[in-house]
Amino acid sequence: MLIDLHTHSRASDGTQSPAELVRAGVGAGLDVLAITDHDTAEGWDEAAQTAAEVGLTLVRGMEVSTRFRGRGVHLLAYLPDPTYPPLAGELAKILDGRDSRVPAMVDRLRGLGIPITTDDVRRAAGDAAATGRPHVADALVALGAVTDRDEAFRQYLAAGRPAYVDRYAARLPDMIGIVAAAGGVSVVAHPWGRHERTSLDRAALADLAGLGLAGIEVDHQDHDAASRAELRSIARELGLVATGSSDHHGAGKSDHELGCNTTDPDEFARLVALADAAAAGSGRRTPEVVAP
Repeated sequence: MLIDLHTHSRASDGTQSPAELVRAGVGAGLDVLAITDHDTAEGWDEAAQTAAEVGLTLVRGMEVSTRFRGRGVHLLAYLPDPTYPPLAGELAKILDGRDSRVPAMVDRLRGLGIPITTDDVRRAAGDAAATGRPHVADALVALGAVTDRDEAFRQYLAAGRPAYVDRYAARLPDMIGIVAAAGGVSVVAHPWGRHERTSLDRAALADLAGLGLAGIEVDHQDHDAASRAELRSIARELGLVATGSSDHHGAGKSDHELGCNTTDPDEFARLVALADAAAAGSGRRTPEVVAP
């Protein structure tokens, strides 16, 4: 069984519609796919309908922007009720922060001599619920200022680069509790990606586990073999689920093909069981796993 628990559609910064993403999952030989767009459940209905049509198991989730010890941390939230007011309120603030920083990034790029406009970014974003740096990158590609998203981030948009602008993110400990209260479970995405280990060391992960964190994304393209082995050991010691996934963005992110990393079926079963318990404890109406 092939299980990929971290993918993106055009509802955020992927390049495929939710339906196209699901069909691509089938084409890649996946049995289970999670749609986890940034800070939104916008693509859930379309993905669920398509998954039912094509016979793919679908897990509805989202990748929530949080902050911990002064650094950005992405939190994968699986099967929460997106209408739960504290969660919906935080997501609205995060999305507003995403949208409001686009003009500031555009201004910085124009100050660097690049004739980009907010309309260029809107065209690149299309109907995405979450507008962000990848759409600015796509606008730069369309203008011929860079060759691809990777170059746009290296040259202009990554933290510390000349067009980077910070934005609102929820507190990680708070969001773990909010996801649980919404009937979902949370997994820290690529915790040691981009050479970041200090803010999410073993002690920090143990503290977060005590707050209700369900798992760690271990197998990810941003983790080398040594990091994966160490994170897997930490997950085992702390009783956390160890997941693996592609972090697929369609054509928007190279070397992240669907199924390039997968989750062990036993670990997936543990995650679903924890989600069922969280849903029962919350008393809320939560999305079910879409099964063939």
